[in-house]
Amino acid sequence: MARGDQIYVMRPLMNIEGGYEHHGIDCGDGTVIHYYKGGQVATVARTSLETFARGNPVYIKSQPVSYVPDVVIERAESRLGEQQYELLTNNCEHFASWCKTGRNESRQLIDYGIGLGTIDPFSSRRMLETAVQDGDPVRTMELFAKAVQNAAVAREQLLAQSTEAQKEMDTWQRVAQAALNRGREDLARAALERKVKAKRQWTQIAEQMQQLNQMQETLMRNSQRLQQRVTVDPVYVAPNFS
Repeated sequence: MARGDQIYVMRPLMNIEGGYEHHGIDCGDGTVIHYYKGGQVATVARTSLETFARGNPVYIKSQPVSYVPDVVIERAESRLGEQQYELLTNNCEHFASWCKTGRNESRQLIDYGIGLGTIDPFSSRRMLETAVQDGDPVRTMELFAKAVQNAAVAREQLLAQSTEAQKEMDTWQRVAQAALNRGREDLARAALERKVKAKRQWTQIAEQMQQLNQMQETLMRNSQRLQQRVTVDPVYVAPNFS
């Protein structure tokens, strides 16, 4: 590994080892800039390599064309303190890829068929529909299975984020009320501002969940059409999104 490398480790998801890739930028001095959730909100931060790796092997993400190391580090440092993490549009890989190549993309989401484009957030939905109609149905079923798997992952993470945002709203409401009871309107006002911020985050998550629901409805519809064209292995069970 070297200064300016885009690196990643495999992180478990719901106790499943190797569940997803967590990306960051190697600063070359034993530290990494990445989306780090050391507190309540995921933040772009510089941490030790050990904190980033959590005891897991560290891999280099090869990019055919990229900025020189100094520019990569400069871009990463320009976003220190950012708290705009979004699973589908601005996750840890989006951040690291942007620093390294200038492209805000997450290869693992794209590979699973649910990457969000800058215009149509679920452009893969059209890809699946076209493949169902005109493409190789067996290959399409493989893509479909991956999309279903990653949609399930996205749902779990969004639900967790929604619950956390709701807890924050409740907490800051209690803090504001307690401050008012003590006659500290200044503290109450500050607490209510934090509550409003948490509510905005909750609203954004709810919108993403709605988009995910729409995509899953499309997947279900395509599943039914696919099964009319291929012989499905008996082990395969059509997903139930209810």
